Amino acid sequence: CLSRGVVQGYSARINPEAVGHLLSAFVAITPLDPSQPDDAPARLEHIEEVESCYSVAGEESYVLLVRVASARALEDLLQRIRTTANV
Repeated sequence: CLSRGVVQGYSARINPEAVGHLLSAFVAITPLDPSQPDDAPARLEHIEEVESCYSVAGEESYVLLVRVASARALEDLLQRIRTTANV
């Protein structure tokens, strides 16, 4: 099936708790300057705590699913997201 293109690949599903990511959160982001290129997903793809990035309709541009170890780690991550994605 893989060689015929029916199955496109395999992936591992990681247990977040097993790697110490006990807290999950949804984070809505909007670029600070709408006139700038919308490259937030590309800017955030290297941040391992960002599990998913969804483009959404409405005031926010994206909703991120993030997983971290603690509330303090979430605050640190939010600051990194703001700086990295200019949101």
